[in-house]
Amino acid sequence: MRTQSVVVFLVLAAVGLARATEWWESGNYYQIYPRSFRDSDGDGIGDLNGVTEKLQYLKDIGFTGTWLSPIFKSPMVDFGYDISDFYQIHPDNGTMEDFERLMPRPRRLASRSSWTFVPNHSSDQSEWFKKSVDSDPQYKDYYIWHDGKINEETGEREPPSNWGSEFRYSAWEWNDVRQQYYLHQFAVQQPDLNYRNPVVVEEMKNIIRFWLAKGVSGFRIDAVPYLFEVDLDRYNQYPDEPLTNDAEACPDPDDHCYTQHIYTQDLPETIDMVYQWREVVDTFQAEHGGDKRLLLTEAYTSFENMMLYYGNGVRNGSHIPFNFDFLSNVNNASTAGTYVTHIKKWMDAMPEGVYANWVLGNHDNKRVASRFGVQRTDLINILLQTLPGHAITYNGEELGMTDVWISWEDTVDPPACNSDPEHYYDRSRDPARTPYQWDASSKAGFTSADHTWLPVSDDYKTKNALQQLRAPRSHLQIFNKLLRVRKEPSFRQGDLNIEAIDDDVIIYSRQKSDSDLYVIVLNLSGTAKTIDITKYFKLGSQAEVITTSLNSQHIDGDVVNPSAFVANPYVGTVLVAVN
Repeated sequence: MRTQSVVVFLVLAAVGLARATEWWESGNYYQIYPRSFRDSDGDGIGDLNGVTEKLQYLKDIGFTGTWLSPIFKSPMVDFGYDISDFYQIHPDNGTMEDFERLMPRPRRLASRSSWTFVPNHSSDQSEWFKKSVDSDPQYKDYYIWHDGKINEETGEREPPSNWGSEFRYSAWEWNDVRQQYYLHQFAVQQPDLNYRNPVVVEEMKNIIRFWLAKGVSGFRIDAVPYLFEVDLDRYNQYPDEPLTNDAEACPDPDDHCYTQHIYTQDLPETIDMVYQWREVVDTFQAEHGGDKRLLLTEAYTSFENMMLYYGNGVRNGSHIPFNFDFLSNVNNASTAGTYVTHIKKWMDAMPEGVYANWVLGNHDNKRVASRFGVQRTDLINILLQTLPGHAITYNGEELGMTDVWISWEDTVDPPACNSDPEHYYDRSRDPARTPYQWDASSKAGFTSADHTWLPVSDDYKTKNALQQLRAPRSHLQIFNKLLRVRKEPSFRQGDLNIEAIDDDVIIYSRQKSDSDLYVIVLNLSGTAKTIDITKYFKLGSQAEVITTSLNSQHIDGDVVNPSAFVANPYVGTVLVAVN
């Protein structure tokens, strides 16, 4: 979600690789939404022990690492993104002892572990906020407070500015005790911390140090663009943000998109804060030894800013600034040329010495199979796993899980609940957060309870991990094969040569010198295409199918003629030259 949090990030490193690259270079990361992954205690809510229970499954598939959405102590208004204590585990997720049992587990699997960091705000139930409300000298300026302004026509006090919340309505809330407004860029119960207070900055660094000392190997930092607001010292009043003036795209004045967030997002200080956090994790490693600790950053921001998150040539930043350019700008109607343009754009703009990354789904967006079409499930996973750099997969995408219809009565997501029965579904993130489908038993093997916090998908009996593991061919079997193949030198270190043949077909190669030549063909359309691959790449007279979509006419191991290759509708295929 677009809030900030500390997330658990478990790194399940591949065995047998050089230490410098085994879990970080060209990594394959799996996002777990813990409330919906596996419930170990029968309360209908996923937990840490459920994650521990399934780590071997993830390792067997071939993931390098796993990061978890927040599990800190929280009133659960926003399901863990409203943190009341950054140093404690929420009871729904387990105990600190459960966490300490989890930490050694990835290491026994030749892996590492890390947490999600939500630093933009706390819960209003945090002791920090309660003391700030009471104007405690230490905490008085921990949050963004303002007297507001007097309406000249009515004489009544009103919010300082027109700033809007991501979850709709004003981002300012009046507090009767303190007699001031406080800023909340998300839920009313999520007051924004004041990053212009150096005490707050140091507190958040101490939280990072605390969890590093507990054994985590990095942090996924959530909703970074919201950290800083314009400096009040430059103005007598917080200025109103200009309107978007796009009635078609954003007709509702209560929606966050109604204004341009020039005073509340993407301020230069935000990027500097990421650089400071990088210095904290690098210093910790220098002082305590061990492998690299990672920073992953979540920022729906401009392309130029995403590049800056890597670093500025002098200071280092995020190891993996999530590539939301690709997620936000490619959809089921995109042409092959659009895909290629955004891939090349990222590859060409990256600074030296860093790695690309590809994010095609997460807990804030509709599922990949629902967005791109279920017929393209394997094609999209083939694309994700065969591009250079890091691949990030949201739990369930490897099974082809789809969005689940959530009724208005069952809806729990704050932005949806702030809407109405007519419009809630488009705003809801619940459909992509439903319980993971483990098997065909009751509640998809997610829990022994008779009720789950969100409904289980109706298709769990025919679409689940156990069924797909046992099947000779399945989405999961294809995914597993892809994760094995991407460990080959040509995928780990090879060049990318990519182009669109027409509006429908993407073709590209991956090859490291003195290693195998692989060619990937993706047909986005519903029409079969016959392609002479040898016009683009020197595959020779024969090529072997390494893996291909379920709806392909080929199976793994087939030998085909590259000069007359038939790309079936909605099918992706990985080929290798036959010597």
